[in-house]
Amino acid sequence: MLLVDTYEKKIEQDEDLKRRIAQSRPHKKLTSKRVYLDLLRKDDVLSHGAVTNEFLIKCHLEALGIESSKKKDIHLDSDRRLPLYAYTHDTFSLLLVPMIKEKKEALGSMGNDAALACLSDFSPLLFSYCQQLFAQVTNPPIDPFREQIVMSLRCPVGPESNLLEPNEELDSRLILEQPVLSLVDIEVIKRTMYKGWRSKTIDTTFPVRYGVKGLVPGLDRICCEACTAALDGYQILVLSDRAASKDNVPISSLLAVGAIHQCLIRHRLRMKVAIIVESGEAKVVHDFCVLLGFGADAICPYMVFETMYRLRHLGLLDKELNDDMVFQGYRQGVERGIFKVMAKMGISTLHSYKHAQIFEIVGLAKEVVDMCFKNTVSRLGGATFEILAAEALKRHRAAFPAAANADKHVFGDSRVLVASGTYHWRAGGEKHINEPEAIAKLQAATRTNNAKTFHEYSRISNLQQRWCTLRGQLEIKTSNKLEIPMDQVEPASEIVKRFVTGAMSFGSISWEAHTTLAIAMNRIGAKSNTGEGGEKPERYASNQDANNNLRSAIKQVASARFGVTSSYLANADELQIKMAQGAKPGEGGELPGHKVTKDIADTRKSTAGVGLISPPPHHDIYSIEDLAQLIYDLKCANPEARVSVKLVSEAGVGIIASGVVKGNADHVTISGHDGGTGASSWTGIKHAGLPWELGVAETHQVLTMNNLRSRVILQADGQIRTGRDVMIAALLGADEFGMSTAPLIVLGCTMMRKCHLNTCPVGIATQDPVLRAKFEGKPEHVVNFMFMVAEEVRYFLARLGLRTLSEAIGRTDLLYANPNPVNKKATMLEFGSILKNVHHMFPNVSTKGGTVKQTIELGELEQEILKRLDKVFSNSGEHLVISRKTITNLDRAFGTRISYEISKRFGEEGLNGTRSIKILLDGSAGQSFCAFLAKGVTVELEGDANDYVGKCLSGGTVIVYPPKKAAYKSEENSIIGNVALYGATSGDCWFRGVAGERFAVRNSGCIAVVEAVGDHACEYMTGGRVIVLGPIGRNFAAAMSGGIAFLFNQGDPFTHRINVATVDLDPPSEDDLVFIRDRIKKFVELTGSELGQHILDNWQTEHAKIIKVFPRDYKRVLLEQEEERKRIAEQKAAKEKVCSNVHKCVDPHGYFSSLVSPSFCTQWV
Repeated sequence: MLLVDTYEKKIEQDEDLKRRIAQSRPHKKLTSKRVYLDLLRKDDVLSHGAVTNEFLIKCHLEALGIESSKKKDIHLDSDRRLPLYAYTHDTFSLLLVPMIKEKKEALGSMGNDAALACLSDFSPLLFSYCQQLFAQVTNPPIDPFREQIVMSLRCPVGPESNLLEPNEELDSRLILEQPVLSLVDIEVIKRTMYKGWRSKTIDTTFPVRYGVKGLVPGLDRICCEACTAALDGYQILVLSDRAASKDNVPISSLLAVGAIHQCLIRHRLRMKVAIIVESGEAKVVHDFCVLLGFGADAICPYMVFETMYRLRHLGLLDKELNDDMVFQGYRQGVERGIFKVMAKMGISTLHSYKHAQIFEIVGLAKEVVDMCFKNTVSRLGGATFEILAAEALKRHRAAFPAAANADKHVFGDSRVLVASGTYHWRAGGEKHINEPEAIAKLQAATRTNNAKTFHEYSRISNLQQRWCTLRGQLEIKTSNKLEIPMDQVEPASEIVKRFVTGAMSFGSISWEAHTTLAIAMNRIGAKSNTGEGGEKPERYASNQDANNNLRSAIKQVASARFGVTSSYLANADELQIKMAQGAKPGEGGELPGHKVTKDIADTRKSTAGVGLISPPPHHDIYSIEDLAQLIYDLKCANPEARVSVKLVSEAGVGIIASGVVKGNADHVTISGHDGGTGASSWTGIKHAGLPWELGVAETHQVLTMNNLRSRVILQADGQIRTGRDVMIAALLGADEFGMSTAPLIVLGCTMMRKCHLNTCPVGIATQDPVLRAKFEGKPEHVVNFMFMVAEEVRYFLARLGLRTLSEAIGRTDLLYANPNPVNKKATMLEFGSILKNVHHMFPNVSTKGGTVKQTIELGELEQEILKRLDKVFSNSGEHLVISRKTITNLDRAFGTRISYEISKRFGEEGLNGTRSIKILLDGSAGQSFCAFLAKGVTVELEGDANDYVGKCLSGGTVIVYPPKKAAYKSEENSIIGNVALYGATSGDCWFRGVAGERFAVRNSGCIAVVEAVGDHACEYMTGGRVIVLGPIGRNFAAAMSGGIAFLFNQGDPFTHRINVATVDLDPPSEDDLVFIRDRIKKFVELTGSELGQHILDNWQTEHAKIIKVFPRDYKRVLLEQEEERKRIAEQKAAKEKVCSNVHKCVDPHGYFSSLVSPSFCTQWV
C-alpha cells in the first residue's frame, strides 16, 4: 500500500501507513468484549456439567425410540429421518465415510450426466438448485492448500457495531474458528447465558396436515419469530428441524435460512444476531457452502454424527473411530472443501464469502428467489413454493408412509434406503444421459457402421436428454413446407470438419486411447486436443503416414504448462488456453507419483514417479490484460495457429468472452458443467458451472451486441452426442462442437466411473499395462461415429430448408420451448433469455464467426533481427552475434518469433553444431522477454525486464544484469518482474538482482542463478536447479515435488519462509558444493555480480550457510533409481563371476576363450 498525501505533500510508505492506521484507535480496548466458543464451553461445564458427543447422541436416539437399554439398534433404516433427509447408501459409501477417513472430499470421475435438479423426479434437496460461481480470467482462483497462509475460516458472528464510529466500544461478538459445529457445541450455544449471551431456538417444521399450502405460512412464522427474537435482544438464532416427525415436515434449511436472512435485512435487524443452523439435511461440502452463502453463520449437521455413531455400533464402520474422531475427520474434510469452493472465486476468507450469494439458481420460481434469495442470478424461473412443498411431502411420505400402523410396521421400498442413482446409474433411479442401453447401441452402431442401430441409439439418447437437460426441453422447428432434398445439403465430409474431440491429456487417458482419437480426427480433417499433458515430439513429426497421423491439431496450454515448448507450440493448428474445465472449474489437478510413468514424465518434461500438480490459476493471468498478453505470446510462438480460450458456462460468461475477443483470441470454447473429468471432487462435478445452452446463448448474444461476433469462432462443449445436440448448439450460436465422452464410449468406455482409481477395465483411463492391453478401440469406430452424427445434422438441415450448417448458426427463431409435459417442474421453466434472436435485435451486425481476422504487430526490433537469420538457417549454418541493440518495454515477447522459426526447422533440437545466435541488448524489456526461447539462442540484457521472463524456456540462455554504471546494490533492487521461468523445460538463466514473486514457478528443467527472490518462489517446481544467493520471500518451495533449490541461509526467520510440506532441508553434498561454486563462478563472469564474488571470496564460511531444498518425492525417486542401478550392477557382476568360473572349468588355459562370445557364455549360464 502506498499513500500519496496531496495535503501534506508527501508519500507515505506501506509500513508507516499501516502503523499510523493501527495506532489511530485503541483497537484492543474496542474489541475487549469478544467472546470465544471455548469460553462458552467452560461456562457450560460449570453450569451444567461436562457432556460428550456420544452422550448427546444416545439421548437423542433414545428419545426417538431407535436405541435404548431394552432395544438393540440392528437396522440402519429404523431411523426414518434418513429417507426424510435424502440419505442413501451412496451418501455413506461414496461421500461421507471416505471424507471422514481421508479428511478430504471424496473423488469421482466422468462428470455429471444426471438430470438437473429442476428436471429431477427424485425430489432433490434445495441445495442442488444452486450452482457455484467461480473466477475466470479476472480475480483468479487461489490454491487453498499450497498457499494456506492467506486462507482463513475464522469469523466473528453475532451483534455487529458501526465500524464508522471510531470511539465507541464495539459490541460483543462470538469468534468461531470454523463453521462446523459438533453436537456439544450446538448444545452449549442453545443453553448459554455467558455474559448476557442468549440464544433462541426456532422450530423449522410445519404440520404435515397442512399439505402443500403449509410451507409459505411456515416460512412467515419463522421469519416473524426471528424478528421478534432480534428485537428482544437475543444474540443467536438457532434454526432447528429436530422436531421433524411423522406429524411434522421439515422446511428446507436453505429456504429457512434465506427467508430469515432476507427478512432481517429488510427490517434492518440482521446485524443484531447470528444465524446458526441445526439441520439433518446438511451433509456434504456444497450444502455447507450454500447455507453459508445465503445467510448462515455456522451449521451443525447432527444426522451425520448420529448416523456415523450408529454405523459404528452396527459394525459397518471401523470400531477404532470414536465420535470425536468422526467429528474431527468430518470437520477437516468439510473445511478443505469450503476452502476449495471459496478459492474458486479467488476469495481467501470465509468472512468475505459468507452471505455473498455467489451462486446461480437454476430452476426456482421468481417468488422463491424474491423471498429467500433476493438479487441472486436466476434466469430460468422454475419450481414454485407449492412444488417444493410437494417434493418435501413426497420425501416425508417415503419416510413415514400414510398407512395404518405405519410407525410400527413399515414395508416395501419405504423400509430400506433407496439408492436414487444420483452419482452412479441405477435401474429405476435418477435419469442419466449415459445409460446402459444407449452405450450398447452406440458401440454396436459405430463398430458395424450400422445407421439403423445408430438411429436407435440416437432416439434413446435424445429421450434421456428430454429428462435430464435444458436442450431436451427445446424443439427444432422442422417443416415439410421448408424441406429440401438431402442432396442439396452440404456433405457430411464438410460438417465433420467442425467437430473436435475434448481436451483429454495423455496421463488421464492411455497412450492407445489418446493416439486413436488423434488418428481418427486427422483422417476426417477434424481436430483432436492434446489436453494439458503435452505431446511427444514424434507425434508431430512431418514424415507420418497421412492415414495414421498421431498429431493432435490442438495443443493445449494449461496452468501447469506441462510439455509446453517452442517446438510443441510451433507444430499446432490451434493453441488453446484452458482457463477452466467444465467438470471442475476453478480447480487445479493432481497426478500422483505412482501414475507418472516414464512415457508420461517424458511428455510432460518431468521425472517418472514424481507427483505433478496443476495450479488452479494460470500464474501469468491475473487480469484480462494478462490474458491478452498470453494470447500475444502464443501468436508470436506460432503465427499460423489460431488462439483459443476455453471458458466454462456461468452467469456473465458473455462479458468475459467479449474481453477475450478484444484480447485478440480467434476462438472461444464454452464448456458445460456436465463435461467429463479423470478425477475431481464430487462438489466440483455436481455443483459448479452451468449447462452450455445458457453459456453459448449468452456469449453469442453479448458478442453480437458488441459487434465482436464476426471476429471469433464459438465452440460448444459438454455431453454433445447426437445430431440433434449439434443442431441445437448451432441454432443457439455455436460454430464448432466438442465431443469427449461419446468418443470414449465409442472406443469402449462402459461408464464404470473408475477413472480416478487407475482401474479402467477397458484400457482407456488407465496407465496399467495389463489393463491397457484390453483396449479394443479403433480409429474407424470414431470416424463412423462422427459421420453418423454429421448425417443426422444433414437431416435436420434439410428439414429446415438450409443448405449449409453456417446458415443455421444463431437461428434461435428455428427453436421453440417444448418442456416435458410429464414433468411439472420442466413446464415452469422460462426459455426467453436463451431464445432471444440477436439477428432481429442487431440486423446490421455480422454474426459469421471468424470472418474478421485478429492480427498482432510484432516488435520492430525482433522483425529487424529476423531478417538477419538466413545464414544461420542455411545448410552450412553460422554463429551469429548481434551487437548491442536497444530494447524498450514496447518490445513484448522478444525472442519468441525467432524461436518459432528455429523450432519449425529444427524441432526440439534447436540450434547446435555450426549454428547459434547471440543477441546483446540494453534497455528495459517488455513482458514475456525470451518466452519459449529455443536451444542455441543466447540473449544478454544490460538493463531490466518486466514480468514473465523466460516463460516456458525451451533450452535458450538468458542473462540479465543492471547497467554497468548503476551505483545501487543489485541484490537489493529488482531486475526482473514476476513469474519468471514459468513452466521452463530447459536452458540456463543468470539474473543479477532481485526477481519478483513466483520465480521459477513450475520450473521443470531450467538451471537458474539469481541474487534474491520474492514470495512463492519455486512453487510447483518439478525439475531443474535454482540457486538463490540472497533473501527469499514467503512460501518458498510450496508444492515443490522435483528439482533442487540451493539457498544461502540469511539467519532467522529465513527458514520459516520455506514451505516444508513437501520438501526436506538438507546439507549439500560434496558434488552439490562443486556444482554451486562452478555456477557462481560463471554467474560472476557473465554478470559481474558483487554478491557472487563476495561468496566466492569467503567460500570457507559462506558454503556452511547453504541449504539444500530437496523434495521428498524427488529424493525417493532418486534413491529408488540408485538402488535399481546397484541391483543391475550386482546382477551383472554375479553373471560375469559365474561366466568366469565356467571358463576356468571348461578352458583352464584359455585356448578357446577367443572363440566363445561373453554373451553366449552368459546365456549358457
